[in-house]
Amino acid sequence: MIQPRWAVVVPVKRLTGAKSRLRGALPGVPHEELALALAADTLRAVLACPAVAEALVVTDDHRVAQAARALGARTLADLPDAGLNAAFRHGAAQTVARWVTGLTADLPALRPQDLAAALLAARRGAEGVRRFVADAPGTGTVLLTAPPGVDLDPRFGIDSAAAHEASGALPLTGDWPSLRRDVDTADDLAEAARLGLGPRTAALLATVRPARATS
Repeated sequence: MIQPRWAVVVPVKRLTGAKSRLRGALPGVPHEELALALAADTLRAVLACPAVAEALVVTDDHRVAQAARALGARTLADLPDAGLNAAFRHGAAQTVARWVTGLTADLPALRPQDLAAALLAARRGAEGVRRFVADAPGTGTVLLTAPPGVDLDPRFGIDSAAAHEASGALPLTGDWPSLRRDVDTADDLAEAARLGLGPRTAALLATVRPARATS
């Protein structure tokens, strides 16, 4: 039986500025609703993962915080204008569990079993070493883990997979398609839909598809 040992830190930007490359991806759907759905479905999967002891959402957006708490996550106010990596560090410093992971908030197809498998692989890896999971293209990072006594030391941003590896983190290479499928563009969203979206994002897509079918 998997023991719930992990604290998962999930930073979420203010919805008005989140996922800017997705703006207009779902005609007729307010962009903020789509950004919120991506985060909510990510959190739903995190909280359903048997390896997770707690989820901590770092955000200054009251709608995100409200949705996170409704799902069972803890929330923490973001540091003003400090950026994504600072949010990860801020959250990691406030976690209760000894094993910590940082996760991006744009994984609407995430399956709890994929997350559990990746976290198990991280625990079985080299002791005292951070591990990361690259996104589907292989250049970005969707997940970064740190064992007890080791700082998370996040390097998220452009070419973050290379940045994390250069900083000493080791890649995790399992076949976890729902974990690797982050969503930055409309094409990414279509690919996530093929994998199977969480309920909130799926409901938004369902409002668009009938309109397209009748046009």
